[in-house]
Order: sequence, then C-alpha cells, then structure tokens
Amino acid sequence: MYTQGLDQQGSQDNTEHANADREREAAFQARIDGEEKIEPRDWMPEAYRKTLVRQISQHAHSEIVGMLPEGNWISRAPTLKRKLILMAKVQDEAGHGLYLYSAAETLGTSRADMVDQLLDGRAKYSSIFNYPTLTWADVGAIGWLVDGAAIMNQIPLCRCSYGPYARAMVRVCREESFHQRQGYELMLALCRGNDEQKRMAQDALNRWWWPSLMMFGPSDNESRHTAQSMAWKIKRFSNDELRQKFVDTTVPQAEYLGLEVPDPDLAFDEESGHYRFGAIDWEEFFAVLKGNGPCNRERIEARRSAHEEGRWVRDAARAYARKQAKRAAAQAA
Repeated sequence: MYTQGLDQQGSQDNTEHANADREREAAFQARIDGEEKIEPRDWMPEAYRKTLVRQISQHAHSEIVGMLPEGNWISRAPTLKRKLILMAKVQDEAGHGLYLYSAAETLGTSRADMVDQLLDGRAKYSSIFNYPTLTWADVGAIGWLVDGAAIMNQIPLCRCSYGPYARAMVRVCREESFHQRQGYELMLALCRGNDEQKRMAQDALNRWWWPSLMMFGPSDNESRHTAQSMAWKIKRFSNDELRQKFVDTTVPQAEYLGLEVPDPDLAFDEESGHYRFGAIDWEEFFAVLKGNGPCNRERIEARRSAHEEGRWVRDAARAYARKQAKRAAAQAA
C-alpha cells in the first residue's frame, strides 16, 4: 500500500514538472516569436543552448582554420599593397574567431573545451577550408566566393534570437563585406591583366565554385537542424534559400569579370527570376566532412601544432592569474 502511494506521488510530481517545463517552453517560444532577444541569464531549453554551442563553436573554428589557406600566401603576395591587405584580412579572421568563442562561452561552455573538441574530431569547421590554395588567384576566389557565401549566411545571423551571437555578427559582417570586395577587386585585376592571369582567375573559379555552393550545407530535406533552428529564429532562411540567393547574386558578377561559371546546366529562368544550376556532388561534401578532403589532416595538424606551441602562454597566464588572486586575497585579509 505504501509503495503504491509513493508511486502515485512520484507520478504526480513528474506530471507537474512536465507541465511546468511545457509552460516555460511555451513562454520561451512566445518571446522568440515576439522578436525578443534571449540573453545569457535568461531561461532557455537545453536543446536551444546545445544548438547554439554547436553552431557558434563551429563558426568560431571555421574563422580560425580559415586563416590557414590564405595565410599561406602572405609571404608570396605579388606586391607590398597586396601583402598588407591580406595580412589585415587574416588578422580580421582571428578576431572573428575570438568574438565567437566569447559568445559561445556565455552559454556555459569553455574555450578550452571547444578547442579540445575540434582537435579530437568531435567538432567540425566549414568544409570549404579543406581545399588547397594553389595559385595567387585562389586568394581572390576565396574573398569573392567564400566570403561572399559567408555573408549570405551571416547577415541574417545579425537578427539571431540569441543576443550575444547577434551582436557579435554585426561587426563580423561589416568586416566580411570588405573581404568580399577585396577578393572581387583582386579577381577583376587578374581578369583585366594578360591572358595567363585571366586563365589563372578562371581556374580558381572552376575549383572554388562547387565547394562554395556546398558551404550552405545539405539541401533542406537532408538537413537535420534547419527546421528547429528556424523555429527558434537562430536561422532565418533555409540552406537552399541562401544558396539560391548566392547563385543569383554571383553569376552576374562572374559575367562582368568575363569568366564562365563551371556549370553546363546553369541557366536563367525567366518565369521564376532565378538561375537554375546543376546537381551538387553531395558525396564529395560528406566525404570532406568526414575528414577525407584534400587538406583535412593538414589543417587539423596545423591547429594542433599551434595549440601545443602556445601551451606555455596559457600556462603563464594561469600562473599570473593565480598570483594576482593570491595577492588580492592577502590584501583583503
């Protein structure tokens, strides 16, 4: 009899907790629907927090790893002006990573944990950075195409429902717009140069076009996270919507440069007002995500090496912090 009474009480408590959780989730969703910003100390569903940690940390990792393909060309830039521009851009990307790691930390995760997850393969970064930069034209193609695709993804994030992420993205997008213009200007200079330079620009477009389309992620019917992220207003547009917008914007730019987009199926649809493009090789995309791209191992090894070589700096910072805390405690006593 007593056991039955306890079971009934436990069932009643569980029901009350479940009802309370549903009420809090409904109130949370109402704030989202009302375009309110969610702040770090506000209550949020655990799934919302985990989704943000995954997305923001992946974004931060991508900014840091994204320094590697272009940093490779700083010492080989053809002029001092180009060298200074590229150095400034790579420095910007480092800053973006730091903003984003800081935004993720407001969700209760630590930078050290995020970096560990990247280095041991539990966390991902954008697949685009696993392709090599073979010529100087690749620096222009990355600025024009890769940063152009990033802007399509990131401008809507300025209206993300999570306040720290949205505010970080305002500055990131301003700087990314400069990077995109810088890349396009470099491609324009090559296309107005001699025949060899224009061929180099065309070759870069040929190699970066399809990976740039893959940057938006799987098609909507294959994306596991899109529907919920849009309901929470973390995302504002689906992968396919953003990809289409990128194609519609970029194809006329390629035509102005006098370059040919490497897609025999590309055609403008008068009825819809959009460019129709060929099928994307999703097998390549998922192979790169799994670590089998041209530069996956090289990129992770570079990050792992930098992390180990910087260990003494982290140790020194922790030792200094302990010393300061001990001094402050002594003064307070």
